[in-house]
Amino acid sequence: MNQLTFLGTGDAMGVPRVYCDCVVCTEARQTGINQRKRSSVLIHSDGAAEPFMIDCGPDWRSQMEDQGLRMVHTLLVTHAHFDHIGGLPEWADACRWLGVKGSLYAPREVITTIQGQFPWLSTHMNFMETDDDIQLGGWNVHSWKVCHGKNGYSYAYRLEREGYSWAYCSDAIDLKEAEKKPLHGLDLLVLGTSFVHELAEFSTRSVYDMREAQELLRELKPRYTYFTHMSHDVDVQQNYDLDPGIRLAATGMKVPLGSV
Repeated sequence: MNQLTFLGTGDAMGVPRVYCDCVVCTEARQTGINQRKRSSVLIHSDGAAEPFMIDCGPDWRSQMEDQGLRMVHTLLVTHAHFDHIGGLPEWADACRWLGVKGSLYAPREVITTIQGQFPWLSTHMNFMETDDDIQLGGWNVHSWKVCHGKNGYSYAYRLEREGYSWAYCSDAIDLKEAEKKPLHGLDLLVLGTSFVHELAEFSTRSVYDMREAQELLRELKPRYTYFTHMSHDVDVQQNYDLDPGIRLAATGMKVPLGSV
């Protein structure tokens, strides 16, 4: 079965914030409903020997333990910020001890940045560029650069197979028409929304809030959307009067990727 599993749905700092006693952080410590590790997903694909992951943040080890996984051999990376690549040294260490070489897929400029930060990683993994469309786990994968606001850029991925299309766009804001074009006609969109309504001045921001995201979705019209990359502003026990077809992602949630 083609299936997506949310390994983490938090923003760069996760939830709870170590310094914070807000209602959401307090609940996250007490019952864990709002506890969120950094955003990452696992994709199981029909006909593939094993799943692959999108992004490898600093919670990679505990996310693997949560799923009872000892290894994953293939990663797809959206951009080289710490909350998306901070687990790469641990993944490389797993490759070393198991005597295997992992496959890290990312656009060329992302690979260049990763290699600059961790120059020894190439000993334990092969870097594979995604600037041209690739095949991964039976999916046709298209990557393109998206605006990440004050944090520069990220990449989004659109994956298609057997008439089904979905996209992963975890870190984006203020998308222009060319950046939005691959997000049209989707069965499923996974979209980052750090806040319900962010009050910071727009030029200082880096990710859509939920109000802005809903305006975007009314234009894109995906069949279903899951919000991820959520800060401690978001209580997943609330529905926030979201439009039909939108859900807040939760750790461990499994979503079929195909007709059901």
